Amino acid sequence: MKILITGGAGLVGSHCAEFYAQKKAKVIVLDNLMRSELFKSKKQSVEYNWNYLAKYKNITRIKGDVRNEKDVLKAIGTGVDAVIHTAGQPGVPSSVRMPREDFSINAYGTLNVLECLRKKSPKATFVYCSTNKVYGENVDKIALKQLKTRYVYKNIKGINESTLTDLTGHTPYGVSKLVGDLYTQEYAHIYGMKTAVFRMSCIYGQRQFGFEDQGWVAWFIIASLLGKKVTIFGDGKQVRDLLYAEDLVRAYDCFIQGKQSHALVNIGGGAENTISLLEFVNKIKNITGKDLKVKFADWRPSDQKVYISDISKAKKELGWQPEINVDQGLLKLGQWAKENIKIF
Repeated sequence: MKILITGGAGLVGSHCAEFYAQKKAKVIVLDNLMRSELFKSKKQSVEYNWNYLAKYKNITRIKGDVRNEKDVLKAIGTGVDAVIHTAGQPGVPSSVRMPREDFSINAYGTLNVLECLRKKSPKATFVYCSTNKVYGENVDKIALKQLKTRYVYKNIKGINESTLTDLTGHTPYGVSKLVGDLYTQEYAHIYGMKTAVFRMSCIYGQRQFGFEDQGWVAWFIIASLLGKKVTIFGDGKQVRDLLYAEDLVRAYDCFIQGKQSHALVNIGGGAENTISLLEFVNKIKNITGKDLKVKFADWRPSDQKVYISDISKAKKELGWQPEINVDQGLLKLGQWAKENIKIF
């Protein structure tokens, strides 16, 4: 098997690359290594994963941009069996600051990869890393109850795929990711390509470099270890379902190896793997051995109070379910962060 991972030095991409490398596949990783620049960090981040993947002889690393046709065609080469498109501008606040850049990476970059794949390797499987942000503020219309440490849905367990994606605000990030989401669906319908859209909730895991703008699970753990203060926007009762990166990759592989011609699923930890910011803060000392310094600020635009994925469709269609629960996953991430504290 020959597989291309775009954004292969990121959290999800590097786990995909390692997963298939360990299965003896021929893996091509394409990444422009601009994550630190996007988040205005002086510290390296994805460079760590880029170097980490070098230990696998069956991984070929190509520094290039998904917006550049030559780079993508070089990565595809004479053809591939599958592409997992993890490359993207992943931050909501950064999309507000620089909407043109956000669009060019998330929307045009996805179209460019799809079109290059259609030209060079049309029978290949294409997996798109979408996001729950495609539902925008429609999620906020769902009735909630407020408990001591969290908000909960009143009448449902999670968000399913029938939730509307239009007639609402999204943030530029939600819009650009929705464009890629729709193009991925369309390339299955009009060109007959095998494509899947995975609308992801909160993904976390080892080798995650979190910033205030993106990757909050890792950011809280890293900040605790460094003695830095984190800002909670809102009251801290907002809830997300968490999915460990290794479980996510297994879901991708279920589709790639399966017989479905196309799929669209919400993917996350589901109702059994949720946590609020306040609850996470209370767990931090058990994970890192240190307290977390916290300050509160006003709510950010389009910050959902609750997002929990209904993963019943993913379970049914892919024959998949999460194997690593929240407590196990947080301990794994915390242990890795403690062992590698010098890189932060």
